[in-house]
Amino acid sequence: MKAPKSDPIPMRDLVVERLVGATGDLRQVTEAARTTAMRSLPVLQDIFQAKFSAPLVLDIAGVEVVRLAELKPKPDSFDALVVIPATDSRDALTMRLDAQALSLLVSILLGGDPDIPPSPLDRPPSRIELDVARLVFGAFAQALNGTGSRSLGLRLPAPQPLAGPGDFKRFIVRDGPGIRIAFSLGAGPVSGILTAWLPHRIILKARAPAAEDDSPAHTQWKQRFGEEVRRSTVQVTATIPLTKLPLGALANLKPGQVLELQENAPRETRLSVRNRPVFVCEFGRLGQNYTVRIRQPFDDRQAVLDGLLGD
Repeated sequence: MKAPKSDPIPMRDLVVERLVGATGDLRQVTEAARTTAMRSLPVLQDIFQAKFSAPLVLDIAGVEVVRLAELKPKPDSFDALVVIPATDSRDALTMRLDAQALSLLVSILLGGDPDIPPSPLDRPPSRIELDVARLVFGAFAQALNGTGSRSLGLRLPAPQPLAGPGDFKRFIVRDGPGIRIAFSLGAGPVSGILTAWLPHRIILKARAPAAEDDSPAHTQWKQRFGEEVRRSTVQVTATIPLTKLPLGALANLKPGQVLELQENAPRETRLSVRNRPVFVCEFGRLGQNYTVRIRQPFDDRQAVLDGLLGD
């Protein structure tokens, strides 16, 4: 019995995303992530107000485009980590609580003295601390997930967090372009950090403007690579026609010889990229500097006609 063939188009899209991301315009990813984070704050405040006796101050510490490989903790880390799948991704959302945040949350939840700031954990989290981490991860996952058509499609409730050298050594990260949202959690002078990591396609699927359903495939690829191409660097060359020479005179030119630019020399200059003319320009001077002013786009057909009439 033959194994069913995988669809080449989704596989191709996943490969391309691992290389350049789900879109060439990283501002779309950042804005979608920041919007998601801002909308989650009121939900989180309501959840924590009901669960914690002491007030917990939440804020967005930063939104940054990253590689997902950076989310893996070191084996000797005292952080807690959880990976939450979605309907179309097994690692749609990954969250990490640092040692200070976890210590602070346990102290607040268990009624610790607010005047005595808790110290960061200096050991792997205990079972009780992991239960608190799971509660907090579940609240953040619920808030970030959203509802209705804007939902990220996360599979809740959150699973048991990972912690300690044994879990982190076995933990495997699928690298690729992602977004990191850092939340600060504070009570008094003490604050910790919870970071949420999402692949580009997850945050864009529900939060970015949707493309038209009837768009052809080439249009989707253009949207993905358009910004990458526009940001690429190319060499621009300005060519100035000096004069006409017979082949014999051209063969006698030697290195170091100076060709005089006559006052009545043609002023028309062609601006080229990779030997292809793109603009017709005008050569001139501005103070001590030579200049090239763009006059009009280069027209291949008009250039051919001008060449025929010139002959």
